[in-house]
Amino acid sequence: MKTYAALFALLLLTGCAVGPDYRRPEVATPAAFKEAGAWKPAEPQDAAPRGNWWEIYGDAELNGLVQQVEVSNQNVAAAAAQYRQALAALGASEAGYYPAVGASLAGSRGAAASTSGTPGAAAPVRNTTRLSYSASWEADVWGRIGRGVESGEAAAQAGAAELRLATLSAQATLVQTYVQLRVNDAQQRLLAQTLAAYARSLQITQNRYEAGIAGRVDVAQAETQLNSTQAQAIDLRAQRAQLEHAIAVLVGKAPADFELKPAAGLPVLPALPAALPATLLERRPDIAAAERRMAAANAQIGVAQAAFFPALTFSSSGGYQDASLAQLVALPNRFWSIGPTLALTLFDAGARSAQKESALAGYDKSVATYRQTVLAAFQEVEDNLAALRQLAEEDAVQQAAAHSAATALALTENQYRAGTVSYLNVVVAQATALAAQRSSLDVAGRRLLASSVLLKALGGDWPRQ
Repeated sequence: MKTYAALFALLLLTGCAVGPDYRRPEVATPAAFKEAGAWKPAEPQDAAPRGNWWEIYGDAELNGLVQQVEVSNQNVAAAAAQYRQALAALGASEAGYYPAVGASLAGSRGAAASTSGTPGAAAPVRNTTRLSYSASWEADVWGRIGRGVESGEAAAQAGAAELRLATLSAQATLVQTYVQLRVNDAQQRLLAQTLAAYARSLQITQNRYEAGIAGRVDVAQAETQLNSTQAQAIDLRAQRAQLEHAIAVLVGKAPADFELKPAAGLPVLPALPAALPATLLERRPDIAAAERRMAAANAQIGVAQAAFFPALTFSSSGGYQDASLAQLVALPNRFWSIGPTLALTLFDAGARSAQKESALAGYDKSVATYRQTVLAAFQEVEDNLAALRQLAEEDAVQQAAAHSAATALALTENQYRAGTVSYLNVVVAQATALAAQRSSLDVAGRRLLASSVLLKALGGDWPRQ
């Protein structure tokens, strides 16, 4: 027992965790965004709750669809299952802190070689019943188990972040697809109004032709304009069907079981807040997941390094063995053993060194991935801040162009009726007016899309005034 006490004391004195303790690598980050102007910095809020950020668009139907994503989207369901796997793996790692205990009950019947020395004597047949237990516990002298648990905890946290990322990505994709569908609805309404106007123009032109005022070429030009616009309307209907199918899949439904009726207008364009600190990026789940993967990889270095040191295991076994089951549990039939085992691999042809090098390389890879994720996040935010600013200017100019084109069309139609210009002038003015109006709707849709991408890039939502 003195020997065991000495080993236990040695365990307490020398217990340590090998491998480097985790420190998050530095990444050069600005206090604010280049495209933001004079914005103020803020404290990191990676644990801050995200609200229902999609409600900022003021669309009740969109709100109802997005709320279905977390429940029904299959990518989110897969990420949730992966997170549960990470939690289960963490539980398996934590079990290494505790002893493993087993028990068995066995019975056998057999004969051993005869030892009587009598030629031809049969070996006695014996029944044997054995009731036993075994227990073993590995002392975490070098921190192998602890580093494994540390890695498992970080991996589970990364899994939680990746679940949030899958949810946010699916929600943002749904918002963007919904915006495109509503822009499509607006384009179809515009084309429906335009087709009605073109049909009236064709009827007027035919009347003028029959009266001998206009030529047959004017009728052909009016028919061409009407038919080409009808083709555009058909193309828009095909695009809308695809967008509706995409929304159905995002909310976990079969396209055949889903229908989204046209709406009267576009979602509300959210106003950009006066201040957006660059530290908001720390709320992004992909950055959080990359940082936790980095911590898990760092802990794996310690696991690999601990393999170079001996493993100290305490084991015990015991039980009862007898020929008779009725007399099995009796003191004379008892057996037991207890003692430590110190095991060390002396030669493995470089396997442990290779495993350590692999762990080091894995950590370096995770660091590079983390830094690249942060840089890509800054780029994504800067891109969409610039897009929102430029698109606001473009929207004002495009609306003015659409107004001017409508005025020019009205004047040209009056001139044609007065006989001062040919119908070709009317066709050109009509095409210009329609293109300007469609471009104006396109810019409005791009502004909505840029706002949704910016919200996603900031980790979901932004500070509201």
